Amino acid sequence: MTITITQATIKDILELQRLGKQTFIETFSEHNSKEDMEQYLTSSFNLETLINQLENSNSTFYFAQENQNKIGYLKINLGPAQTELKDPYSLEIERIYVLKSYFGKKVGQLLYEKAASITKELKLKYIWLGVWEKNERALQFYKKNGFVEFDQHQFVLGEDVQNDILMKLTL
Repeated sequence: MTITITQATIKDILELQRLGKQTFIETFSEHNSKEDMEQYLTSSFNLETLINQLENSNSTFYFAQENQNKIGYLKINLGPAQTELKDPYSLEIERIYVLKSYFGKKVGQLLYEKAASITKELKLKYIWLGVWEKNERALQFYKKNGFVEFDQHQFVLGEDVQNDILMKLTL
């Protein structure tokens, strides 16, 4: 299995929307109400929101592909595009999502390594992210890669206020 990482562009918007919704549903639908999921998916993956994110020079999306099939994606944010810290010396991983059928096949690792290499290229000091406290798989993944907890914040999914653990890795 050969997996490549490619940068998403505006011409990929429908594929990004499809993959974003599918991976979010696969990851979180078991633990959240249908109504909360629908509300979040509608607000976060509508075309206007995705266009704004793709056109933001401080945000970048990358696809993981096997042949021509997009199987996961990464969204990173720099400086003012970051959801919280807005630290010019850091990179935020806002999203790493992989199709469930590719879990355990190192796709997430390749996406994370892409973010880490960009952080090093830009000579930034650290990478940070937020992970839902109930997403044990993701928490273990980031801990395995050397991330440590440094704070918490609230994340609103539909009407449900959830707790995210903020983690960072100093380079």
